[in-house]
Amino acid sequence: MNIHEHQAKEVLKGFGAPVAEGVVVTDPDKAEAAIGALPGPVWVVKSQIHAGGRGKGRFKELGDDAKGGVRVSFSAEEALSNVREMLGKTLVTKQTGPAGKQVNRLYVEAGADIDRELYLSILVDRETGRTSFVASTEGGMDIETVAEETPDRIHTIAVAPSAGCTPTDAEKIADALRLTDGARAQGIELFQALYEAFVSKDMSLLEINPLIVTKSNDVQVLDAKVSFDGNALFRHPDIVEYRDETEEDAKEIEASKHDLAYIALDGEIGCMVNGAGLAMATMDIIKLYGAEPANFLDVGGGATKEKVTEAFKIITSDPNVKGILVNIFGGIMRCDVIAEGVIAAVKEVGLQVPLVVRLEGTKVKEGKAIINESDLNVIAADDLDDAAQKIVNAVRG
Repeated sequence: MNIHEHQAKEVLKGFGAPVAEGVVVTDPDKAEAAIGALPGPVWVVKSQIHAGGRGKGRFKELGDDAKGGVRVSFSAEEALSNVREMLGKTLVTKQTGPAGKQVNRLYVEAGADIDRELYLSILVDRETGRTSFVASTEGGMDIETVAEETPDRIHTIAVAPSAGCTPTDAEKIADALRLTDGARAQGIELFQALYEAFVSKDMSLLEINPLIVTKSNDVQVLDAKVSFDGNALFRHPDIVEYRDETEEDAKEIEASKHDLAYIALDGEIGCMVNGAGLAMATMDIIKLYGAEPANFLDVGGGATKEKVTEAFKIITSDPNVKGILVNIFGGIMRCDVIAEGVIAAVKEVGLQVPLVVRLEGTKVKEGKAIINESDLNVIAADDLDDAAQKIVNAVRG
């Protein structure tokens, strides 16, 4: 689960991280009072969407010459003007895709006296199996370019889970960021606090870009991006309160209500599969034959007829879907249950696109019999390769 920048800062502030004073604005009529609550003389107006690249983004309604989604204002009047211009508009960044995201809230923050911009993140390193810090002296909007062109400027410091982030680990991070004197002492304390936040709140990503050093040689969290492990949210009702469903795909929200692992994609072939590995293989082979999957959908090993029905309804609700591939290998999951669910869903929502069904495993004969006796316009497939070719050909006409 992702949260907004201002929410991430609120979480990190609870662990002692230094953040600037700021206010959230969702109503332009209340913006003037909110801005007046900050001391100035510099205000920064930040779009709050679940996507990076906001500073270089552009608002659809304002044209290519308009300023981006993060704006520095040198008077309260300018800040108010920016709020009124940005709120409710559609911001397009590299991470939103061409459709962009509507800006429903802004974060107005007190300006900072920046001397240096640094990059710092914490994530789980799959290669080492450890939580690691990633640090660079080259923070700011072009960190991706730095990673691509000068990877030697990116430093990774792995943390032993048994010990946590020790003072020695924090010293290594401070060295990588070239912190000195007061900033170094503050940084060492901050890094250990951030690690505690990462672990105790079950984060999957904590990114601070930039982490700044001010001209008075203090460190400050100027931006923050935090993602949480969705499987651990039951332990953190306080974090669940931050969920902003307006930033999520409606189909993914509906899927979560039925405990379905669903991720919307940009393709034209809807997929219903049991097991994450088989789902990935199904998407790969669709791409192999020249088409694109419209979703990742794992109905799980213990899906019921009702759950399968809901999954099918979610797939068909996507207007981009031009064909559907049901690929089930019955182990714990029974093929006859899948067949009954598919038939129930088709009867409820109708079938306007080609449907290819490949069943194998437990109760496969019963499942195929149910499909064959249903009088549905279903294309049967013998194996995964056959299924992928058939659905791609059907979609292409």
